[in-house]
Amino acid sequence: MPEFRKDPVIGRWVIIATERAQRPHDFHAPKEEPKGGFCPFCEGNEKKTPAEVYSIRRPGTSPDDPGWQVRVVPNKFPVLRVEGDVEKRAHGMYDRMRGLGAHEVFIETPEHLTTMTPLPDAHVTDILSAYQARLIDLQRDGRMRYGMLFKNVGAEGGASLEHTHSQLIVTPVVPRRVEEELNGARRFFDYRDRCVFCDIIDQEMSSDDRMVMTTDHFVAVAPYASRFPFETWIMPRKHQSHFEHSSRQEIEDLAFILKRVLRRIEGALENPPLNYMIHTAPFNVAPLDHYHWHIEIIPRVTRTAGFEWGTGFYINPVPPESAAEYLRNNPEEPD
Repeated sequence: MPEFRKDPVIGRWVIIATERAQRPHDFHAPKEEPKGGFCPFCEGNEKKTPAEVYSIRRPGTSPDDPGWQVRVVPNKFPVLRVEGDVEKRAHGMYDRMRGLGAHEVFIETPEHLTTMTPLPDAHVTDILSAYQARLIDLQRDGRMRYGMLFKNVGAEGGASLEHTHSQLIVTPVVPRRVEEELNGARRFFDYRDRCVFCDIIDQEMSSDDRMVMTTDHFVAVAPYASRFPFETWIMPRKHQSHFEHSSRQEIEDLAFILKRVLRRIEGALENPPLNYMIHTAPFNVAPLDHYHWHIEIIPRVTRTAGFEWGTGFYINPVPPESAAEYLRNNPEEPD
């Protein structure tokens, strides 16, 4: 029977439509034909992108030349630009400000791969270390308040190029979605004197119902009020509000679990388009007792339609318990 489930962090209701439950192979997205042709992200084409702002490369190699493992460049068609001031102002009853910010692209490998999962764990660690380095650098700009790290895979996931990459957009305001999490987590902490994410981790670790995978430092779970089929969250087991404060050992462990969770999702759904986002605390705030950074992985196998847009309810036809069981019991192929 269908049921409503309430997200314990922001209070969002989700409809788990169990009578629509389908098997994983019923959610396969249409196959995308390889685009072929010229790729500006492949090794040897460095001069076809903006000049790199950060890279991990072999000793003795020069910026914007071959020899790199991970390369970060400004987006050629940025959503926001770093030049100028915020200039908040009114326009009648409305408020507006300049499109100030930063928009960077992480080219994750010199090879023309469409996913990061074939890469060695050490290479995935380099990608995550590059995330950290750019967040730390950009938060030195006092105009900026928040950095959203995200990855789009496939045309349905919003990727305009198939070469595996991720992005960072830095804004002078904290996004509404993140504010909702921060406020919801604060309300829970004020009431119970505990972090809601830590409580979620404790409860999920006490039962295998929605657990996908655990490591020394992280858990991967299908959230209780999952919005989408096979939605998966990765959370540090130790309370930590800022992703960029993670230790090298934690980043290595994160690379291990992220790669394997992605590979399980790819295997279950035959390489679906997907998105992942890193939700972390805002820039230039002390560690927060009430907030817990995490990664949200969203396979794009269903569409948001009129009811969802009109009400804010999500309809998920796959109970998270079923999704977690499938991912847990169908592990990825070994390296």
